Amino acid sequence: MIDPQSREVWLYRAAFVGVALFLLFLKLLPLGSEPGSWPGPDLLLCMILAWVVRRPDLLPVALIAAMVLMEDLILLRPPGLWCALVVLASEFLRSRAALTRELNFGTEWLLVAGVMLGLLLTYRMVFALTMLPQPGFGFALIQTIWSILCYPLVVLVSRYAFDLHKPATGEIDSFGRRL
Repeated sequence: MIDPQSREVWLYRAAFVGVALFLLFLKLLPLGSEPGSWPGPDLLLCMILAWVVRRPDLLPVALIAAMVLMEDLILLRPPGLWCALVVLASEFLRSRAALTRELNFGTEWLLVAGVMLGLLLTYRMVFALTMLPQPGFGFALIQTIWSILCYPLVVLVSRYAFDLHKPATGEIDSFGRRL
């Protein structure tokens, strides 16, 4: 029989995959595709960063990499570039889990906003170095700003829809390790 904590971890992972596939499906729909329309936020990135900051034990690196690589392939982006950058950003935040546990939400939001801006600049710099065509900087900046502004909403939905919260001091995982 599976112990309840292990089952809970797998349920959260399945919920992440389900929500990620739903968000990818929404990106494929022809909504707001008129010329001159504003780009929407990257909700998958917001969800990955929110879940890694809140509960880093629930999202393994392989799951994040698989979902973002699948998104790269389906959206016809250069395969692996955005995936590698998101994995690096999530691991940067995961390594600071003890620090982010003590931060208030405003400081956490600033940290995540800095990570998102770093992702934008690194992605654009790699495109510029390889001389690949890329959308205008303003377009990408607006999408990043939308993502930063939607981060609190994603955290709110994660908190109340999935009961995803920062681990309390002294809370342990299924293996008896401190979170």
